[in-house]
Amino acid sequence: MSPVIRFFVDAMSGLPSIVAGLLVYTVWILRFGMGYSGFAASMALTVLMLPTVTRTAEEILRTVPDTLREAALALGAPQWRVVLRVVVPTASSGLMTAAILGVARAIGETAPVLLTAQYAAATNTNVFEGKQATLPMFVYQLIRQPNQTQIDRAWTGALTLLLMVLVLFVLARSIGERGRRKRGA
Repeated sequence: MSPVIRFFVDAMSGLPSIVAGLLVYTVWILRFGMGYSGFAASMALTVLMLPTVTRTAEEILRTVPDTLREAALALGAPQWRVVLRVVVPTASSGLMTAAILGVARAIGETAPVLLTAQYAAATNTNVFEGKQATLPMFVYQLIRQPNQTQIDRAWTGALTLLLMVLVLFVLARSIGERGRRKRGA
């Protein structure tokens, strides 16, 4: 990765989630007038996921042995084919792990989603238009209620979020382990 790209990825790693939401809100909603939507929220979450995915993918691609690349190049394969047929398949489990870690990072974010998709009490199936219901906002809305039943539902929502992230981390670990075993064999 070039030093300039690495610098920006490192800078984005420390980016507060609300700043990512403000960026998309300012550009997508205010400047282009596209309105609140799940798509705008996904753009903000993508900004948050990029550093995690990029750095993890970079580390994974470095683990691909140079001998594999050199062997493919020695056989006359062009560089692009070496990348597509040798490097990516060898690192595929790690790249999948990088994507899962990025999703796990974004799954519980509230601030960028609130700024870009607002909050709807009902489910909106059109991700390109209108406010969206999200689990973190559901938890926030319910925990503020005086009714114990609503507070219990909020805790259930929080537990659901926690379990979703846990499942993603376990999945990422198992995919990573499978890839390491495959590369080691």
